[in-house]
Amino acid sequence: MPRIETIEAFAIRIPLKRTFGLSRMRISTRAAVVTRLVTDDGVKAEVYNGDNRAHAPAIARLVTEELAPLCVGADVTAVERIWESMFAVAEPARDRKLVLEAIACVDSAIWDAFGKSLNLSVSKLLGGYADALPIIAIGGYYEDGKSPEELAAEMAGLRTRGLAGCKVKVGGLEPEADAERIAAAREGGGDGFVIAADANCGWSVEAAIRFARLVEPYALAWFEEPCHWYDDAAAMARVRASCATPICAGQSEITSHGVRRLLEAGAVDIVNFDASESGGITEWRRSAAMCSVFGVRLGHHEEPQIALHLLSAFANGGFVECFADPERDPIWEGIVTNRPAIIDGVIQVPDGPGFDIRLDADALQRYRWA
Repeated sequence: MPRIETIEAFAIRIPLKRTFGLSRMRISTRAAVVTRLVTDDGVKAEVYNGDNRAHAPAIARLVTEELAPLCVGADVTAVERIWESMFAVAEPARDRKLVLEAIACVDSAIWDAFGKSLNLSVSKLLGGYADALPIIAIGGYYEDGKSPEELAAEMAGLRTRGLAGCKVKVGGLEPEADAERIAAAREGGGDGFVIAADANCGWSVEAAIRFARLVEPYALAWFEEPCHWYDDAAAMARVRASCATPICAGQSEITSHGVRRLLEAGAVDIVNFDASESGGITEWRRSAAMCSVFGVRLGHHEEPQIALHLLSAFANGGFVECFADPERDPIWEGIVTNRPAIIDGVIQVPDGPGFDIRLDADALQRYRWA
């Protein structure tokens, strides 16, 4: 099998044309890390990971200076052994999340090269359960002056464009006010349009339960990260026991051990663990296996270029998420040159080798960051 010859990474950063508000933060840039890997027989991998990363240059340096030397010469199919050698870097007292994000970049490139070396997609390497998946947008952001009528029009526009639904941001207002926003979203999307709510850890248990009960008439697909981070597993378990809406979490975890904590607490119906934030595909599939045993559905936080392959590999895989607004994600909408079409709420899993991601080289150079 081919062996790893070189690995390099660099950050890209794109200023956004407007600011997008979540419950506890504002987003005005799109940043990611691009990782390239070449094997001794000429296989070339290229992937990108991450979203709003102010520390993307530090991740790229960690990949190039510390992780790449550990991987050079290794069999590209030895994903577990390579991952273990990289994870050892996280054990000294340092920013472990930063290290795991860097590991995710390398691990994703390795899986891309693994698939290309066998002429198989990553989806098929991992299990190949489905050839297509439903896809929803992440939207409904807080924006200055945005009215409920404009939120409803946003949902109607997403449906017209072929999206199956939308995950709407909540948690930044009182539950009653955000419930009114969900009502507007449901009216705009109409029957059959998936509406989920994402509080980004914005509420207390009591406020989250109040919101969940207020929005029961609108048939939310799930209620994501309802409670403050400092006791989230116990808090979400209380919310879950108090409402009929499925509870989703996992994107804030940085290892599969954090997902185990959520599962053992009975806190979740859906886990949206993010491979790009938590050690890559190798660590993500450990989480996915646990979810399968617990009978919990799989999601994935953002990253459609990665999530398509991961979720389609498992029988309990759910919705792919994307930023359907090109002003929110100019990479997915503008730099990925072979993005699959979205038709009637469904997106096909790419059948090319690896992740089958093709990036506009000129755009990468234009937005290269440190």
